[in-house]
Amino acid sequence: MAQGYDYVIIGGGSAGCVLAARLSEDSQARVCLIEAGGKDSNPLIHMPVGFAKMTTGPLTWGLVTAPQRHANNREIPYAQARVLGGGSSINAEIFTRGHPSDYDRWVEEGAEGWGSDEVRRYFHRSEGNTILSGEWHGTDGPLGVSNLTSPNAMSRAFVQSCQEAGIPYNPDFNGARQEGAGLYQTTIRNNRRCSAAVGYLRPVLSRPNLTVLTGALVLRLVFEGSRAVGVEYIAGKGGTPVVARAGQEVIVTSGAIGTPKLMMLSGIGPADHLRSHGIEVVQDMPGVGQNLQDHFGIDIVAELKGHESLDRYGKPHWMIWAGLQYLLFNSGPVASNVVEGGAFWYADRSAPCPDLQFHFLAGAGAEAGVPSVPKGSSGITLNSYTLRPKSRGTVTLRSSDPRDNPVVDPNFLAEAEDLRISAEGVKLSREIFSQHSLGKYIRELRFPDTNVRTQADYEAYARQYGRTSYHPTCTCKMGRDEMSVVDPQLRVHGLDGLRICDSSVMPSLVGSNTNAPTIMIAEKASDMIRGNR
Repeated sequence: MAQGYDYVIIGGGSAGCVLAARLSEDSQARVCLIEAGGKDSNPLIHMPVGFAKMTTGPLTWGLVTAPQRHANNREIPYAQARVLGGGSSINAEIFTRGHPSDYDRWVEEGAEGWGSDEVRRYFHRSEGNTILSGEWHGTDGPLGVSNLTSPNAMSRAFVQSCQEAGIPYNPDFNGARQEGAGLYQTTIRNNRRCSAAVGYLRPVLSRPNLTVLTGALVLRLVFEGSRAVGVEYIAGKGGTPVVARAGQEVIVTSGAIGTPKLMMLSGIGPADHLRSHGIEVVQDMPGVGQNLQDHFGIDIVAELKGHESLDRYGKPHWMIWAGLQYLLFNSGPVASNVVEGGAFWYADRSAPCPDLQFHFLAGAGAEAGVPSVPKGSSGITLNSYTLRPKSRGTVTLRSSDPRDNPVVDPNFLAEAEDLRISAEGVKLSREIFSQHSLGKYIRELRFPDTNVRTQADYEAYARQYGRTSYHPTCTCKMGRDEMSVVDPQLRVHGLDGLRICDSSVMPSLVGSNTNAPTIMIAEKASDMIRGNR
């Protein structure tokens, strides 16, 4: 059985939702969006605080990394969303775009047309900021962006402690200056998560030319010669394969893990690797699944003297009160994204732009695999990571079965400079916690303990407690060299009718969270596909 469309989009994450909405603006274009996960109906998705409950479980693919050779051979949980909206449905809703130099570097790496001046208008087009405007911000875009309505007292104390440690206050990390400390703007609208599914897709679901399929696993891309003409997928358990044909283009938006997996299953990738799994080679592309880059975040955790953080709402009576407050008044701790505060600062003060990012969580043990405080106590967490790591990892096939997760090896801390900067991040985190505004609330720093003193100690701590920051990128990178997979128009080299439009095409990792840049990529891609650029 075959179905016919003009555009078939594979992956209903952030980029896929953007492209489905933009391409279906043309009423003559038949658009199909295929998502392996379900609809975004879980109530945790739409409550901002829910992110902390979704870093593992049924809304993810259940990935763990290969043993990390430079991080004590640990297999680290690696949350990747499996739900409509993708990462934007389960992330911490932080809205940062990176430093302008990140995009100018992309141009130097072979991505012509992706410099800071060229991409800014797409950031603006996507952004519906409720507070900020002017040359750095958009106010009418589908993606709701706002300030938190009532940040936790610990988050305000964090920003003050940063200032006491010499890090200046910054009210806008996406403005003229990235460096400094402040409260993050978030992809929250009216105290509810504004994912790409909510902001872009939901308003257009009634379009007769748009088909959205959920619970549908794509098995492979379908080729006629060197042209992609559709995809084969199965819907539900035990379903029979169906082909969705694309008269114009097949567009892969399955993310930095899912996209290279699908490409390789379809015969596009390193030829020897494909043959080792019995896959017929359509196009030998050594760069598919290579160049994986991610932020390696390291947490410090402090126990508080009292119960000022969001941890108090773990107690049943407080939890009921918080739920009622949100239900009746659309306010209170349920409207918090937990990761309320942050900073961009320097391990190397001679660096041209910040090389460290910090995330402050007004709680402890909020995410899977993160240290916590003794039961009954309340805590706070500060996470830091090297913004532009030099380490490079891989995504490879485990087997030729599309149901098997790939082997994900971020190769964290493979480069000595990454380890050095990471250790500086932990030192700075500790220094921030020692300042007056936070220090007066802290009973004890639990992680790291007092035995961590020397550079070697800090490096050992980073190896043991670091984890993914959920920012995998660059596995089908844009460029002109032999390891690039797509050209600056996001067309796959050597093949027709096939584009990749997601975080996997980044030539290198940007110095910030990656959701807003991924949405920008899809916005720009929609213009390229429609011939507006």
